[in-house]
Amino acid sequence: MRIGILGLGRIGAFHAETLSGLDAVDSLVLTDPFADAAKSAAERFGGEVVDSPEALLAAGVDGIVVAAATDAHPELILAGVEAGVPVFCEKPVAKTMAAGVQVLKAVEGSGVPIQIGFNRRFDAGFVAARTAVQAGELGKLHTVRSTTLDPAPPPAAYIAASGGIFRDCSVHDFDIIRWVTGREVTEVYAVGGNRGADFIQEAGDADTTGAILTLDDDTIAVVSNSRHNARGYDVRMEIHGFTDSIAVGLEDKLPLRSVEPGVTFPSGTPHDFFMDRFTAAYRAELTAFTELVAGTRTSPCTVADALEAGWIAEACTLSLHEHRPVTIEEVRQA
Repeated sequence: MRIGILGLGRIGAFHAETLSGLDAVDSLVLTDPFADAAKSAAERFGGEVVDSPEALLAAGVDGIVVAAATDAHPELILAGVEAGVPVFCEKPVAKTMAAGVQVLKAVEGSGVPIQIGFNRRFDAGFVAARTAVQAGELGKLHTVRSTTLDPAPPPAAYIAASGGIFRDCSVHDFDIIRWVTGREVTEVYAVGGNRGADFIQEAGDADTTGAILTLDDDTIAVVSNSRHNARGYDVRMEIHGFTDSIAVGLEDKLPLRSVEPGVTFPSGTPHDFFMDRFTAAYRAELTAFTELVAGTRTSPCTVADALEAGWIAEACTLSLHEHRPVTIEEVRQA
């Protein structure tokens, strides 16, 4: 099949590399507002370069991968749908929830498949955790802990446009909590602080946050995030039930150092980048997209799924700013 990629920055180029190695993909068509980015990707991974999204959609593509700036996501998703071409789009659907809801309304009933990029749904550990929960191996759940700690903050310009740590970083935790447990979040309480880079506070954001999520069966989920984790990129989940407890990310490359006498775990080189931690997951995610294009599976992460994680992020952002619990229904109706 022939896949178009719109946006050849860091993640777009990474997707180009991944797609070029998939047996199902015969050719790539690339476009980026910065022509040099598309040309560089074409030189490295192969593919035809065109000068606009319109030219890409006219180039006989079977599916498109949207890795452009967030502001462009709604327009590009809708362009793909209007052309009848299956769409993979990196999260978020749109910069605001209102714009995301408009996208959802516009694509409902179109029959064109859309997959939103939440790669943890394709990580082997998280897949195993979901399977264990669904099989009842843990019994009734009572506590979930989900962690995402970045080794260093992204650039100031990225922070200023990200929408905040809950919308940019924690949203991955929110999505995977929903996906692994099969439950919905009903209420949140969030806190945050700034003890690191000044530009994060100047942008009105926090560099370290914690959130308590109440799920619809009264399971408690604890989410911890930070832009400053010098030991490496730390993504983990614990799921505790009345029968058993399991963990995702408890492996030799875990960026955590034990001080217990005689303990040598973890002994590997810590993960230091999200692409390192999730290389296999990204490949599985894009493989799933080729299956979506081929019509052999349904979307593993729909626009509606992505918006649910977004509502949790909205609620946490409001909770942080107003120092109070916030229900999901409150932000939906705002």
